[in-house]
Amino acid sequence: MYLTREEELALAGEYGYALQKAMEILVALGDIYGADRLIPIKSAQVAGVSYKNIGDAGVEFLRDFVEAGAKVSVYTTLNPAGIGDEAFMEKQREVLELYREMGIEVTSTCTPYYGANLPKFGDHIAWSESSAVIFANSIIGARTNREGGPSSLAAAIAGRTPNYGLHLEENRKATVLVEVEAEVKSFVDYASLGYHLGKSLGNDVPYFKNLRPERAEFLKEMGAAMAATGSVALYHVEGETPEYRGAIGDNLEEITVEDSDLKAVREAFSDDWSEMDMILIGCPHASLPEVKEVAELLSMRGRPLRVPLFITASRAVKALSDALGYTDVIERYNGKIVPDSCFVVSPIKGWYRGIATNSGKSAFYFRSFGFKVRLDDAENLIKEAP
Repeated sequence: MYLTREEELALAGEYGYALQKAMEILVALGDIYGADRLIPIKSAQVAGVSYKNIGDAGVEFLRDFVEAGAKVSVYTTLNPAGIGDEAFMEKQREVLELYREMGIEVTSTCTPYYGANLPKFGDHIAWSESSAVIFANSIIGARTNREGGPSSLAAAIAGRTPNYGLHLEENRKATVLVEVEAEVKSFVDYASLGYHLGKSLGNDVPYFKNLRPERAEFLKEMGAAMAATGSVALYHVEGETPEYRGAIGDNLEEITVEDSDLKAVREAFSDDWSEMDMILIGCPHASLPEVKEVAELLSMRGRPLRVPLFITASRAVKALSDALGYTDVIERYNGKIVPDSCFVVSPIKGWYRGIATNSGKSAFYFRSFGFKVRLDDAENLIKEAP
């Protein structure tokens, strides 16, 4: 892999131990994936934030970087943090403080594009949260691979990433054609579509025909579910996403999705309300229109929920919700907006038995953790909840 003179000096340690270690990670990745060079990035989004996921070894990894004087060289935000008991939160706060000392904006969200970390079409970035990666690639048209926590941090410090994978134009072409014959209209229809396809597509680049999403949130949820059940990092929707023109070639494998495929997903997550003791909206983190919708649905219901409702969102969306009065309405009916956090990466086993959600991604992870799960649209969840 070609390195500039400055990059060679950084790799040799001439600019300090922290940058040297970051360069070692990036060069190793570049060698593994056959990158020709390193390319500059506009921003980074770093995973490996929840103490549940990284543990004490991860804390030591971050502390070593901080003690070596590591500082990020591009605008960088974090993935969501975990929630736990006081002992857990003490460790969690330490993780966040270590990232802060490296110059990272400690806003912890899987939807950084709803705040200040919004790339533009064609920008090369280094993001690591799977739902954010697929959103950035597909809906914005930025360029990022699905980075790991260490590689995204290394890229943030060096301001560079190896030039391979989805940074290359030829790898952004569709590899499979998806004919959607099912009726796909609601949020959970799109979640079910993504859940179903992720399990069969792996890391393919699908091209969708016959999809007409009413809202960007529908595509956000479809992508998040595909990235959770598979490893899809880019898709194209005919007439909708920015790179669909020219994305389709000849002799692609064709897949057809029918109503029965989506019905099977819904039936797989249809546990009874008697087993639900929590409602979760916002996985990936909710947009302001999603928060507004929940507030309106609760007002229409007219009576408090007996099952607590949690909406996870970025602090930027939470601040707007506070200012516009949506938070007051939600709290009036036994709901709460939880900013900068994620229940999926939190040690909540034992807190709840069953989780009702409108998220295919949440349904996938919570079922794998042993929870009972009910998957339905927010309107039905709030209307039917005890």
